[in-house]
Amino acid sequence: MFYEANKPHGLPHNPFKAIVAPRPIGWVSTVSKDGVKNLAPYSFFNAVCDTPPMVVIGSSGYKDSIRNIEETGEFVCNQATLDLADAMNQSSAMVGSDVDEFELSGLTAEASKLVAAPRVLEAKTALECKLVNVQRLIDIDGNETNSWLILGQVVGVHIDESVLENGMLNVAKMKPLARLGYMDYSVVDSVFQMDRPALPEKV
Repeated sequence: MFYEANKPHGLPHNPFKAIVAPRPIGWVSTVSKDGVKNLAPYSFFNAVCDTPPMVVIGSSGYKDSIRNIEETGEFVCNQATLDLADAMNQSSAMVGSDVDEFELSGLTAEASKLVAAPRVLEAKTALECKLVNVQRLIDIDGNETNSWLILGQVVGVHIDESVLENGMLNVAKMKPLARLGYMDYSVVDSVFQMDRPALPEKV
């Protein structure tokens, strides 16, 4: 089938998120300027470069996390793993700005080293970040959308020793969650390797 993205597709549900999958989950912790902690998962999330290390978050709507990041300039991206799936899901509940999702999800807010936002102590990894840019997205017709892009630079990295083996992260042991389409999730628990091909030398 084919459909133009701005026209009805005829399917019972929008397939876009299922097509762009799997997606890592940015489990973003922030703190408001008034000291209220916030924790929320974002499925539009990824790393964009490693020198310097930077991450990007896409938000549909100007949410508490985005406001906190813009006001304080800091946030943490925590690793959402299989053992924390229920807590991660609980933190996605639409609650008031005065609600602490750490308490709501039964998680421990641990002080970060370089940013004011706390990290999830139970997470296997966490990336302390400082804001580079917040941008409201514009569509191809020049119209403002209610979607936002947040670019952050990683300034500190936490890794639980339990997922380190021979100086490398054991991703299969860590079991990170991935977001698919609809209400679907997946977990990375199987890993394989491929060497980058070498081109034959010219004679």
